[in-house]
Formats: sequence, C-alpha cells, structure tokens
Amino acid sequence: MSHPRSRRRHAALAAAAGLTTAVVALAGAGVAAPADPADVPSTPVPIAAPDGTVMSYVLNARVANPGQTRLLERATVRAGGVVVQSWPQIGVVVAHSDRSAFRTDVRAAAANALESVGATRTVGVSEGTPEGAAAPWGPGASDYKKGGRKDDRGDVGSEPTTPVTEDEREGEQWNLTMIKADQAHRINDGDRDVLVGVLDSGIDADHPDLAPNIDVASSVNCSDAGRPDRSATGWQPTTSDHGTHVAGTIAAPRNGVGIVGVAPGVRMASVKVVNDDGYIYPEYAVCGFVWAATHGMDVTNNSYFVDPFMYFCDDQPDQHAAKEAVRRAVEWSTERGVVHAAAAGNARTDLATNTTDTTSPNDSTPVNRTINDGCEDIPAELDGVVTVSSMQRFPAGTDESRLSSFSNRGLGVIDVAAPGSTILSTIITDNGYGTKSGTSMASPHVAGVLALMESAHPGLPPAEMVARLRAQADDKPCGTTTAGPACVGTPENNSYFGEGVVDALDAVR
Repeated sequence: MSHPRSRRRHAALAAAAGLTTAVVALAGAGVAAPADPADVPSTPVPIAAPDGTVMSYVLNARVANPGQTRLLERATVRAGGVVVQSWPQIGVVVAHSDRSAFRTDVRAAAANALESVGATRTVGVSEGTPEGAAAPWGPGASDYKKGGRKDDRGDVGSEPTTPVTEDEREGEQWNLTMIKADQAHRINDGDRDVLVGVLDSGIDADHPDLAPNIDVASSVNCSDAGRPDRSATGWQPTTSDHGTHVAGTIAAPRNGVGIVGVAPGVRMASVKVVNDDGYIYPEYAVCGFVWAATHGMDVTNNSYFVDPFMYFCDDQPDQHAAKEAVRRAVEWSTERGVVHAAAAGNARTDLATNTTDTTSPNDSTPVNRTINDGCEDIPAELDGVVTVSSMQRFPAGTDESRLSSFSNRGLGVIDVAAPGSTILSTIITDNGYGTKSGTSMASPHVAGVLALMESAHPGLPPAEMVARLRAQADDKPCGTTTAGPACVGTPENNSYFGEGVVDALDAVR
C-alpha cells in the first residue's frame, strides 16, 4: 500500500522553528511555546469573480450519491450558474457562472448538501461559454507545446532526431536496460487486455509506432471545460507532442519501426486533459480519472501537476474544493481497480520539507506563498498515487545513474525512481523520434511496469500492485548530490529515489 502523505512537513517544520524539548520545558514554566509550524496558515490567494466574467467552479456534495448531486445541480441554477458536468459517482458538479456572488449564493441554495465550492482557476473561462459559443484560445506559452524551459511541469527540452524505420533504435534505449525492461520482454511484453490511460496532451493517432496500440474507442478529450468530448479527433494533440512522447515510452509496439515501449503489448487510451493554453485545470483531471474508471483502464500515467497552483492548500476554500474534487476522483477510480503513476515535478524541490511557493497561481500573477502541511502537489501527493522521481545516466555512456538535477524529491513522498533525462521516444514532427527530459519522462516508465505487472498477474488490486512495485524496486543509495536539497534517508528508502529504481523484470516474474 502506498504510504500516507499526511503530516509530511511536520518534523522538518518543527525543527526549523526550534521546537525543542527545551522550548517545551519553558512553555511548561509559563513561557508560551511557538505555534506548531505545520499549523501556520497558508498565504491566501483570493480569486476574484467579477460580474460578467464566466468563471469555472467545482461543487462537492457532503455525501457522494445521485440524490445530493441533483440537489447541487438545482442549487447551481438557483444561484445563477450553469451545470457543465456532473459526476454523481463522486458527488462533484462542475459549474460556470458570470455572477460574482455565485459561491455565496450557491452555499445558501444548497443548504446541507454542499461540502465545499471553489473556483478552479484564477481567470475567466477560455474554452467557451456555458452555452457552447466559441471563445478565442489564449496564445499559450506552456512547455507542453514548446519545451525548453526548466520548470515544474513536464518536458524540459525536446531534440528531434532523424526518423528511421529500423527496429535498431531499440539499441539506443538505455533507459529500458536500466529498469530491466529488455529482460522482462523475454518473459512478458504485455497483454492486449491491459489498457493504460495516458492523461496528457493527446496521442498522435497517425504515428506508425503508436497507432497499432491506440484504443480509439476508449479515448476522450476532457479539456472541453471538463466535459467528456467523444469527437473523432478531440483526443488528439493540437499544440503539444508531450503526450505522444509519453505514450511511446509506455507502449510503443514491437513492430519493426523505431523504438519499443516498456510494455509494447498493451493498449493505450488517449485521455486529453491539457487545453491549448497548456493548462490542466481540476475539472479536466476529475474527468480523466473518472473516465479511466468507467472505461476499463488498468493504469493511468499522469505527467503533470494540476493547475493553477503548484500546491493546493486545504485551508484555502477555493483550493480545498478543487483538491477535494480531484482527490475523490482518484480515490473512486482506485477503488475500481485503476492504479496511477505520477511525475514528481521538475522544480528541484524537496516536497517533504518545502514551505514556500513563488510560482502560483500560474494562470495569472504568481504570489509569494507560505505553504503548510495541508498544501500538496496534486495528483502526485495524493494517497494511492505512485510518485516518481527522475534519474539521469551518469557518467554518460555507462549503466550508472544519479538523480536528475531538475527532479523533485522528498523522503516519504517519492515512491520509486525511473529514467527521465534525455529519453528517446515518439514525437509528432515527421512521425519521428526525439529526446525529452523531465519527471514527465520518468513516470511513463513506471506506468509501463505497472502494465506489465497487470499483464503477468491480472486482477491484483491497486494497493497490492503499489506494494509490490515498491518492494521490488532496486535499492539505490543517495550517491552524488545534485542541484537542490541534499539527499536524506537510507539506501533502502531515501528522498531521492524512494524505495529505489523500478524493476520491470521482477514485475513479470
């Protein structure tokens, strides 16, 4: 079972604040002890919702059932909103409204049925009005489209290489050797009954090294305000090849063309959760996780963090509501047999001890925030999700490795590590191949290993799969310190590599 993430910052924050036994003794003598830093409020980020600006909200029912969900739908209408999408399975309603008082009015209208309501972004809706009228897309400046900027979300560079039609490119995939996928393929290279949901920017349906393994019938676009869009091309990429690169690592087939994925025999569904501005808003992620559970997916890969906050804080009403909706979707899909892998992020931050955030919200003007124990990077830090750090080949040309300099880390947060620097995979340009770097590239290795495990041992519940994955990982000591916070922990479990390097061979034995 994946370790609980709660209270992860408590010890480090207490140490930073000097909460020693001496201080406690002084408090007992009548001197007030300092407040527990884990309970220090996070910095508020008010989200303005001026009249006339269409904003997006999530409403969470107190009890996740159809009856309370319908009550929230009616309350939405009474408060001057429009119901965009309802998920009665988890008691979540996605709503749009152009009224500044919507949150206040819907609380009054919902009576006791509402657990929380919050805006899902800090800017107005860009993907269209509730009535479906077209709205212009923003210019877009996300790495999901352009790459090259080292930040906390996905690829940190893309280098196209000359397309070839020879299977010999598998020989360039040192990353498969590092996790023993090449040996695993001699035993089991994946079963067609296994379906992996690629929650990302879409998969290139025309790429000859991906098309054989794409399950078109199970693919969907969730970036249309969080509504499932089943149009023929909605789930395909429009401005980014990020999802296409991720998909190649997971399950490019062994077909005599180009590269081979970690699990080349399984199927993939494109679950598009990235809009053309490059954002993954909470309602998109909710749609993706629920869709995965209702359409027979066994594994999902999540190479992103949910926008617009790097950390969603429970003590901020809007952020709490958005985080709760995503948490419910992850929990519900996990209960129905879906296991999730997620990228740890590329901010070279220790997620277990970090107390500040200077990058959020990223869809408007960031503010310097204090964050506390209830502030989490989602979905990576949600319970039950396998959180993956990135390794680089070092020294170059050898089988040795170290933590990628950009990778996030954190004792008790990172589950396992996988290769994520200069990974060769599929790209859209010329239906070719290129290298990208990021924890976005590490996570699909783990999703592929989970798909192999499901192929070899069908029917294992997600908690058992995660427990096996962690137990089978090859222990890796801290080793060379990279940029960012130093490594702490033991060779068996540390802040850089968690339980160790994911092992594809053990997964199929």
